[in-house]
Amino acid sequence: MRLISSGQHHATFEFGDLQVISLRDGYIDMPPTRLRDEDGRTLDELPAVVPLAGDNLRLSVNAFFVTDGTRSVLIDTGASNAWHDPTMGLIYDALDEAGIDRAHVTDVAITHKHEDHVSGLIAPDGSEAFTELERVWIGAGDTSVFTGRLEPIRDRVVPVSEKVAINDWTTAIPTPGHTPGHTVYDVRSGTGHLLVWGDTVHVPTLQFDQPNVSWELDGNQSQARAARAALLEQLTQPHHFVAGAHLDSPGIARVTPSGDGYALEYLAPPIG
Repeated sequence: MRLISSGQHHATFEFGDLQVISLRDGYIDMPPTRLRDEDGRTLDELPAVVPLAGDNLRLSVNAFFVTDGTRSVLIDTGASNAWHDPTMGLIYDALDEAGIDRAHVTDVAITHKHEDHVSGLIAPDGSEAFTELERVWIGAGDTSVFTGRLEPIRDRVVPVSEKVAINDWTTAIPTPGHTPGHTVYDVRSGTGHLLVWGDTVHVPTLQFDQPNVSWELDGNQSQARAARAALLEQLTQPHHFVAGAHLDSPGIARVTPSGDGYALEYLAPPIG
């Protein structure tokens, strides 16, 4: 996989016969007290290697558009204006900057139900962001999110309850823990695998080196920890890459074993 172009809000990678475009929705600041040890307690001390923005952790918010030139899928949609935070909701600018016509988006795959991943289906003015949308793939345990603001999309929801192909080169893999319906998407090209995840990792400077550290908002912390361990081990295989919603934008990297944990090597410098 190699970077072929980038801008303020996007980065485009060549991945065999596919293109993967990272789309920057922005960032959200969260208190370090959301981090938990294996017993579910707040971490006593944050390692010096973890950067802070003021007193907070700064989490990138990314989405990913994948295309073979004919078919495409948008994985996650950002926050739109649902979080009322001016640092997020930039995905529409990112799509424009990358030259992606929203009217050509027919398939959206959601990693899980939280607002910073699913709310971009509806634009800030209340209209549907993707006018030709045909299918929204999401874990069966998270379909309850399609009420209220998201109710107009409900008739196009495809619940994912088991491993299933959503097109010729993308497979949805249930990875419950963070939420009941948390789902990872395995994108395959002639050169390898790209695992696209949502909230498997929130703080990359900490949770690769110490993967047993979990997040307060993991609905089932032990299950989320087990899912993370399995995915990290899978990513150490040759020709495997990760694209993470909360990895530093553009959020695409390699993973290698390192001591008792793992090391992360980004494929492109930070944007934004």
